[in-house]
Amino acid sequence: MAAKLMRTIANFCRAAVVVLFLFLAGCSSRASQNIHLKYGNPSQANGSFNNYLLEKPGYALAYSCQAGIANWVSWQLDQSWLGTVDRSDNFRPDVDLPSDCYVVRPNDYRGSGYDRGHLIPSGDRTGNLKDNSDTFLMTNMIPQSPANNREVWRELEKYCRDLVFQGNELYIVAGGNGIAKKIAQSKVNVPEFTWKVVLVLEQPNAEITANNSYTIAVWMPNSEQVRNTNWRDYVSSVDEIEKKTGYNFFAEISKPVQKRIEKSIYSL
Repeated sequence: MAAKLMRTIANFCRAAVVVLFLFLAGCSSRASQNIHLKYGNPSQANGSFNNYLLEKPGYALAYSCQAGIANWVSWQLDQSWLGTVDRSDNFRPDVDLPSDCYVVRPNDYRGSGYDRGHLIPSGDRTGNLKDNSDTFLMTNMIPQSPANNREVWRELEKYCRDLVFQGNELYIVAGGNGIAKKIAQSKVNVPEFTWKVVLVLEQPNAEITANNSYTIAVWMPNSEQVRNTNWRDYVSSVDEIEKKTGYNFFAEISKPVQKRIEKSIYSL
């Protein structure tokens, strides 16, 4: 009887291991199929309340229900995403959030003094109407100071698209950090800083090396003090932004290459 019981337990354990392996393999496969997470999931976002993974056709993000904004948004950018579609301007709630998460509405920013600032910009998704429209979901918005949103942030967005038109492929992650204040009856955090990290591939279909790729990173005050400045005034390194945010960017790149390109500070 004891021997039979031990065999049953052993068979159950083997079956459980197989099921766990298949589950993990499935998760890995799904992540690898998402072009926007090709080089990593910076916070290992999943289904948790403050690190909730949402995958759209045009981007992926990790959302904090407590903060009312995304921790980060990640997207691929090459010429296939760019076209002639006009800006949708249809700001709206994101119905894909979990039921226990407050769903931010466009009017929550009204009268706050802050813009509904895109993380992935509308201008990076002009290839078709659906992808452009998805950039206006409120999960893609953070409260941005007008000078940040309309000047330095916008200028860097345009610079990234210029790199794409030159034949480069980009992988971009952007977000906010810190809490300057709260709006919408304290349901939405206003970040103290905005940041962006960009992986630039000069040879899109080749293996990534330190000679055919580089990074751009910025850390900007989310305030009017950035008025009449240049986005290059805020360049940093990916390593520094990892230290400040606690995220691990581009983790799927080989460690020697990752180490070299993430410590550099971009300059023209």
